Amino acid sequence: MERRETRLQGVEWTAYRNLRLKKQVWYVTIKRIDGGEKMNNSQNKNLLTEGSIWKKLMGFAFPLFLGNLFQQLYNTADSLIVGNFLGSDALAAVSSSGSLTFLLVGFFQGLAMGAGVIIARYFGARQKKELHRAIHTTVAFGILCGILLTAGGVVLAPKILILMKTPADILPKSTLYFQVYAMGSLGLVLYNNFVGIMQAVGDSRHPLYYLIFSSLLNVALDMVFVGGFGMGVEGAALATIISQFMSAFLCLYRLMKKSPEEYTVSLRDVRLDSYMLKQIVSNGLPAGIQNSVIAIANVVVQSNINSFGKLAVAGCGAYSKVEGFGFLPITCFSMGLTTFISQNLGAKKYDRAKKGARIGILCSISMAEIVGIIVYFASPVFIAAFNNDPKVIAFGVKEAHIITLFYFLLAFSHCIAGLMRGAGRATVPMFVMLGCWCVIRVTYITIAVKLHPVIQTVFWAYPLTWSLSSILFLIFYLKSDWIHGFEKKRN
Repeated sequence: MERRETRLQGVEWTAYRNLRLKKQVWYVTIKRIDGGEKMNNSQNKNLLTEGSIWKKLMGFAFPLFLGNLFQQLYNTADSLIVGNFLGSDALAAVSSSGSLTFLLVGFFQGLAMGAGVIIARYFGARQKKELHRAIHTTVAFGILCGILLTAGGVVLAPKILILMKTPADILPKSTLYFQVYAMGSLGLVLYNNFVGIMQAVGDSRHPLYYLIFSSLLNVALDMVFVGGFGMGVEGAALATIISQFMSAFLCLYRLMKKSPEEYTVSLRDVRLDSYMLKQIVSNGLPAGIQNSVIAIANVVVQSNINSFGKLAVAGCGAYSKVEGFGFLPITCFSMGLTTFISQNLGAKKYDRAKKGARIGILCSISMAEIVGIIVYFASPVFIAAFNNDPKVIAFGVKEAHIITLFYFLLAFSHCIAGLMRGAGRATVPMFVMLGCWCVIRVTYITIAVKLHPVIQTVFWAYPLTWSLSSILFLIFYLKSDWIHGFEKKRN
């Protein structure tokens, strides 16, 4: 009896030992395949690969919504204070540079999207070393891009504003505003990169806190520089760049001192890693090109608006600020889907990615349309907040009444674009948006405005091209195998 028990214990021990050996071999194999160390699963509160899809997606998207809300307040403060303190000419000057701002910033923001996708994928796959390299390459790349953007903005601003047919009586103020704004490009790029890192690892709350602080700071500085010191449009731009650098500093402090070890930023490790940079560029370049080319198309649209005079520029500029609030559900769910899809595909949770996509799309288009209806009816009040000139208000209301009821189309297009980027298929939204929002939009305006030279013709360019992109995205979403985008890229 004792011998049998001993034999059984021996068999059990041998089996246990062999199992441990197999586990060790399996762990080493995984480690070698992944090319890096696996992260500890104990710190997983920011992971979007576990728990209720609805709660995780909404919990991640809601801080993004609030963050974008304050970002829009951040951007709107200049126009509100400038319009009320300095008048319609100054408001038109600030508004006329909006398309130019996105033209120069959009390319680098697209590259930052690529960085976020890579970081989220490594975080979802729990690959610590690769995550560390990707994060520090993103920071180094942001510094380089910020320096280039500063130089390009200061030098190119006057030439591009002239090409945009900016009215001569507001051109000096437009140039001054944008050149001062461009001097803060490093802070803007770094802030977006830091926020991209935090959101990629599932932290959407702390960027919100820092954005609230910087938004309030921006409003306070606007009141001091413009209302108190009487500085003019350059004061509004200066308030913005100071606030941008403060928000970038707060994000950096969080990443260096308060973040979990697995994605802590160390200044000594900030360098360009060639392999990571290649991945970031390959995923971000399509979005960067897309943003820049679409911005060029919007510059063409702005040029046509400029041709109707400074009151049209001021009115449409005021509506664009209101529109920014309408776009909040669109942008937050698009950004949320990119991170959610990337993390879950990195973890090979394909069904969860599909379900999350459906929930995100439904929420986005529903909320966007509700906001669109509100803006449609309340647009006279909203636009009057920027400038009480009846002609300025009339131009803004005309644009609102044509565009706002089609927000759901824009929401759908952006959600599918975010989904495709998260799945490593960034070229798909690039080609769709370039074709619809650039080539077709510019072609339409070039022909239609000559045939029917009223400003409403320009406004219809947006709903028409949103409709086309939505149809193409719907076909691709239903027919393509976007779930295995990363695997196909590796093969």
